[in-house]
Amino acid sequence: MRTDLPVVPLGRSDLSITRVGFGAWAIGGPRQGDWAFGWGPQDDDESLRAIRHAIESGVNWIDTAAIYGLGHSEEVVGRAVRDFPEQDRPYIFTKGGVVWDDEDRGKPSRRIANPESLKREVDASLRRLGVERIDLYQVHWPTTDGTPVEEYWQAMLDIQASGKALAVGLSNHSPAQLEAAERLGHVDSLQPKFSALAPQSAEDVLPWCADHGTGTIVYSPMGSGLLSGAFTAERVESLPDDDWRKHSDDFTTNLAKNLAIGEALGRVAERHNVPQAAAAVAWTLGFRGVTGAIVGARRPDQIDGWVPAASLELTAEDYAEVRAAGAEASPE
Repeated sequence: MRTDLPVVPLGRSDLSITRVGFGAWAIGGPRQGDWAFGWGPQDDDESLRAIRHAIESGVNWIDTAAIYGLGHSEEVVGRAVRDFPEQDRPYIFTKGGVVWDDEDRGKPSRRIANPESLKREVDASLRRLGVERIDLYQVHWPTTDGTPVEEYWQAMLDIQASGKALAVGLSNHSPAQLEAAERLGHVDSLQPKFSALAPQSAEDVLPWCADHGTGTIVYSPMGSGLLSGAFTAERVESLPDDDWRKHSDDFTTNLAKNLAIGEALGRVAERHNVPQAAAAVAWTLGFRGVTGAIVGARRPDQIDGWVPAASLELTAEDYAEVRAAGAEASPE
């Protein structure tokens, strides 16, 4: 197993993580019921091989969530890590706060994070993952059930105090929500969306996290695959209908601009002699406040495309070229 990937502290927590982590959203499987964000049918055996290859390549953390595949992603992750000796197992990060009805999976999922619900959720995640403690447990989204952030953050601190989670964090929360949580107890981490296609977090939450000792693990650094170098307009058209990307603005209305940014990252990758996927991920790692990037994969070979980002630093020239590509492709 490789041990040469650099590690950095995740904020002020006791965790030191590689700058890239395995993202397990896609391996959850296709759309189910009202869960509209599946990636089409997946081969669990191939998913297991991908996770194992990431760990053997030196990646020391996996990010998943209860809602991914309505529990299925957590189950696959649990199966994968059981094969490794305890000292070689990666950290497991997961998220709660989005619930579904197991009796009727066709019902819409709901963003609920009241204390009673979170206590049930963390226990269910522990069972699916087959572990006694989650290394980082996060609230996936701000709630829509009226529970104030102060109430669900206190519940998260209680989960941490119980020993069921080593560290606790938030995902997709604003600076104001982070401030409200921080007044009760430290926010160990934040998980925002961030890529060359979605750079907005650099203006608000990333600086907040850097100033408050909160680690940041960004998601979708490759724009859900658009920046990997593997996409063309023809490939987007051929995506199955149960792959959420086929219906996303990034893959439809904004496709030409996004592919132009991807082409610029391709030129950056050539200069550094790395795959384009690595350049796209490294783009996010150069920003103040970014601790690591969550990078998805469904096959072992995809991991080889982005692992080099863990030790790659882009130049000012590289960033300027990517910015220019986005500006030139924008409408007047």
